[in-house]
Amino acid sequence: MNVKTHIKKGDTVKVLSGNSKGQTGKVLNVNRQKRTAVVEGVNTVSKHSKPDAKNTKGGILKKEAAMHLSKLMLVNPADGKPTRTGRRLNEETQKLERYSKTTEEVIK
Repeated sequence: MNVKTHIKKGDTVKVLSGNSKGQTGKVLNVNRQKRTAVVEGVNTVSKHSKPDAKNTKGGILKKEAAMHLSKLMLVNPADGKPTRTGRRLNEETQKLERYSKTTEEVIK
């Protein structure tokens, strides 16, 4: 099932709720089926790991955990403020494009 999302990999987003409320970061990964995203430096959790070939000491590692897309809002690259997004048809290319609802500009 191909689910459309308002956030893509590489976007800058702001967290709306939860322990990381107010933080911004770059999206590293989006899971469209689960409707979750991993954001750089946000929602970090402690993960215990046993020693292995890569990590010979083991121990506790800090890692970003996935969070639901409803808790994230896209930051408009033009003005740096969070914005709602929409999709509209481009007349020339006949493809859908994302745009900012506040400034009506296309988001690349």
